[in-house]
Order: sequence, then C-alpha cells, then structure tokens
Amino acid sequence: MTVKIVTDSLSDITSDVAREIGVTVVPLTVIFGHESFLDRVTITTDEFYRRLIHETTWPTTTQPTPKAFADVYDELAGETDEILVVTLSSKLSGTYQSALSAKSMVTKKCRVEVIDSQSVAMGLGLIVIAAAKKAKEGTKLDAMVDFVHDAISRSHLIIYFDTLKYLAKGGRIGKAQGMLGALLSVKPILTVKEGEIAPVTRVRSLAAGMDYLYNVAAGYSGIDGLAVEYTTNPADADQLMHRLNAIFPKERMYRSSVSPVIGTYAGPGALALTVLEAEK
Repeated sequence: MTVKIVTDSLSDITSDVAREIGVTVVPLTVIFGHESFLDRVTITTDEFYRRLIHETTWPTTTQPTPKAFADVYDELAGETDEILVVTLSSKLSGTYQSALSAKSMVTKKCRVEVIDSQSVAMGLGLIVIAAAKKAKEGTKLDAMVDFVHDAISRSHLIIYFDTLKYLAKGGRIGKAQGMLGALLSVKPILTVKEGEIAPVTRVRSLAAGMDYLYNVAAGYSGIDGLAVEYTTNPADADQLMHRLNAIFPKERMYRSSVSPVIGTYAGPGALALTVLEAEK
C-alpha cells in the first residue's frame, strides 16, 4: 500500500496541485468578526485580500481541531495502513499539536507519523510535494520520515514584505521584532529559521527585493524545486519567475498565491521565494 500524505493549508498547496500529487490538505480557519472561513475552501484568496485591504475588521486565525485531522486519518485508513503528516512550524501555530493529538482518536488500524516542518508556505509545500513523489515511487513510511527530515534542512523560504504591520499585530513577528523601527521607505526581507520568523536584511524597494530573491536562488549550485508566491500582486511573481527561468526551468516552478491565513500576517504586497536545495 502507498503511504498517504497529509498537510495543512499553510503549505500553500492549491486544491489542483493536491489532487494531482495525491495529498490531503487540512484547512486552517480565518475569521472576520463573527464570520469564519476555511482557508481556500470557503473563502478565495482574492476575496480574502479584498477584505483585508478594504475592511476595518482585522482578521484572526485558528488551527484545525484534532477531530479535523482524525476524520482525515480515518478516511485515509480505508486506503492505506501508513500515513505521513507534515505540518507548518509548531512555533507559528498549534496545528502540529492538533495533528499529533488526533493520532489517539483514530478508530481504524493505521500507523500515523507526524512531522513538524519548522517552516510555512511553500517552505513546507515543496517538502510535501517532494515527499508525495517519493510515496508514488513506493517508498515506505520509515524511509519517508527520513526523507522529509532531510528535505527540511534543504528547504529555504525568503519573504519580501511591503510592511511588517500585519505580522506585528498578529503576534508572529518573532526575531524580526527589531526591524519594526525601520524607516517606512525600507522594506524588510525575512526568513523562517528554526521554525520562527527571523530577519535577513532590508532593501530600499521592491526592485531591490526582487534582485535579492533572485540572487538567493542563483547562489545554490543545485536546485530540486523552486516556488514563487505573492499576496496581492501576481505581476510581481510573474516577473520574478521570468528572471529565475535563467537558472531553473519555469515550467517546473510552482507559482502560488499566499493562503488567507498566512496573508493575515504577511499583508498586501508580499513576495516569497522558496528553494528546495538538491539532495547532497
């Protein structure tokens, strides 16, 4: 039996990609006042960013319940006896804990392994996509666990922010706190390090930010996967992908909009690059 893979919606794996690679995505929830929406399920990214920019209600987010994961495990247990779950960083959300707690709630006989990716967005997504390919090749669960732990060390997420206002208000700013006092004309570039948001550098403009992201990718001698993401400006993502095509084939890159739950903290104008370094 093939190992079934589960992740959460903060992997930024769209429903189309999830179907194509055979991965189950458990959504987080974004909340506007008294309205709750399942990430990318009952609210689209376009609708979310429209509301984020134009409405005065500040959105909040919440993780899936253990039951949401347990229901998925039980359903998949009808098809396999091995499930691998890879979640976003446990330092950014309680999702990992929910996925772990759900193991004791499974009613069918099935082995479930849960891994904290220590990342988010396509930093998590490219790990999951690579794992799905391994599963299709017939790799068993123990070997899959080893593969994912290795992939975690090879996944590098770099994010250009137009503003840190949303990250600070949402309480997810982590070690980038010191950048808050920067001049408004300076744009921060952050990463996820050991599961937390961490500062990388500051740039003067979006153009300089794109240069930085391009140079990060160009600095790797071997690349297994590349992803470009945006919150509100798809043209920025297209422009960066066009440049990156010089070092990695565009048809193999993933282009994704940042999910509503991550967008709550990233805010408008953000642009992200993920490099999955080649296996050593």
